[in-house]
Amino acid sequence: MEFLIFFIIGIVGNVVGTLVGGGGLISLPMMLLMGLPVHSAIGANKVSNTVSSLSSFLVIFTKKEVTGKEAISVLVFCLGGGIIGGLIASFLSGEVLMIIAIILLSFAFVTSFMGKGNFAGTETFKLNKKTAPALLGIGMYDGMFGPGSSTLALYLYASEKIAYIRAVGLARIGVFSSCFGASITYISTGKILWPVTLALMLGAIIGAQLGLRLARKLKAQHIKPLLRVVTILLIVQIVVDYLK
Repeated sequence: MEFLIFFIIGIVGNVVGTLVGGGGLISLPMMLLMGLPVHSAIGANKVSNTVSSLSSFLVIFTKKEVTGKEAISVLVFCLGGGIIGGLIASFLSGEVLMIIAIILLSFAFVTSFMGKGNFAGTETFKLNKKTAPALLGIGMYDGMFGPGSSTLALYLYASEKIAYIRAVGLARIGVFSSCFGASITYISTGKILWPVTLALMLGAIIGAQLGLRLARKLKAQHIKPLLRVVTILLIVQIVVDYLK
């Protein structure tokens, strides 16, 4: 029964996570509710998301909706950030991680009303003085805590006038690389509970593919409102957890 519960959590969390980010809004609280230690719950998320995000990215990449050059740029910065973030997380308390999450998500929510990006653009992704440090920071956040990292990345790609499916593909390779880096840290420090993680991973792979199919049906003008709703829910959830 426990295997089935974590399997379902993996499906639902990755459908939401693929579409607008914030899959941790579902998976992390549910795992904590099931009695998992916070670092083991985060580690299970990292390992399962490494596999599921790669599977969904490869579908987009094979359809040539993201170029190899774009993917490598995102991968390098998010991988470095994920490794750094995972190391930092091992020295920080859960309360500090929650405060960092609230600040970053609140900043993303406010700035989303300032930019004109709405996923209707046709630009390709390029590294510049804005995107390079932003990707490194998102990778670090994902390695440290996680919930909302894809949401933050999608805000970044929208501001760069990148089409939604391309943005999803870039967000997925970003999640893969930062989670891969963080997973190395969590595995090496013995934080992974493998039965739980494997159940979550199987569900996550299925959820990522379902989310990708749904993403192709969404219209560009609907994405930012959905992102904002998920961002508010993430902030509320984290604040409530922090105040407990």
